[in-house]
Amino acid sequence: MKIEEFRGLKPAELDRKAEELRRERFQLRIQQQVGQVEKPTRLREIRKTIARIETARSESRIAGTKGKK
Repeated sequence: MKIEEFRGLKPAELDRKAEELRRERFQLRIQQQVGQVEKPTRLREIRKTIARIETARSESRIAGTKGKK
C-alpha cells in the first residue's frame, strides 16, 4: 500500500493493520531462523509498510496539534 492509502484511514484501522503486520513479521522471522521462509523480500515489504503507517500516524498527530493552537 502507498502512504496516501494510509493517510485516509482512521487511527483504529492503522493500529489494527500495524498489529497484523507485526505478527506476520514475527512469524516470518521465526521461519527465517529455521530456514523455511519462502519469500525473504516479504520481510522488507512489511518493515517498510509499518514505517508508512507510523508516518501517517505522526502526520495526523502533528496536524491535530497544529489545529489546536
